[in-house]
Amino acid sequence: MREKIVAGNWKMNTTIREGKKLTEDILRGIESVPAGITLVVAPPFTHLSSVSGILKDRNTPGLAAQNCASADKGAFTGEVSAAMLASVPCQYVILGHSERREYYGETSEILLEKIQRALENGLRPIFCVGEVLEERESDMHFQVVSSQLREVLFRLDPDDFKKVIVAYEPVWAIGTGKTATSEQAQEMHAFIRAFLAESFGDLAESTPILYGGSCKPSNAAELFARPDVDGGLIGGASLKADDFLAIAGSFA
Repeated sequence: MREKIVAGNWKMNTTIREGKKLTEDILRGIESVPAGITLVVAPPFTHLSSVSGILKDRNTPGLAAQNCASADKGAFTGEVSAAMLASVPCQYVILGHSERREYYGETSEILLEKIQRALENGLRPIFCVGEVLEERESDMHFQVVSSQLREVLFRLDPDDFKKVIVAYEPVWAIGTGKTATSEQAQEMHAFIRAFLAESFGDLAESTPILYGGSCKPSNAAELFARPDVDGGLIGGASLKADDFLAIAGSFA
């Protein structure tokens, strides 16, 4: 049975004080989450140590960073290395998010280096893929996502690949007024799994594939009922403990 994961990406939100309260609120309600569901929170870099202290000696939620550097160390002002994140300790790191690709020009070459640094330091990458509205409307969505996977994940050996979590973001359904249906999510998740199997065989069947397109309490159950949707990478709804826990509680 594949791992079921609900990860909250806080993005550039909350102060340290607010982040600590959000973490404590999640922990207070964590008994409502079904057994076997892995929760992960991804605060801003400034919060990681504080949140880690609250989570100390607990098995869940796990702690993720929202990014890491492609270099090991050195004169890279403002960057945070995978080794630094592992020392917090973090267990996960989000890489390839659509906002990083669009606003900061992250290419497949850069993302491959980041994944390699993460794996070398014992972090599990949550690797994001997805197409924008123009690509969806031009019927290029499968081509775009397969290229993102091929250019990065296909260059890993199987032992490294099996540590990766994939997150599909239909960028066209975020802030556009358009909505991705559960059928569209399942279609792409099934495509991703079949495409990964071309290089990694049976390992693709055990790879968690998360949905990252405006998942919220009102649609989580329908999405999670789909056979190839193994959880969610949650944005805005992860900033409210009740909503985040309700999403995690949506697994049948």
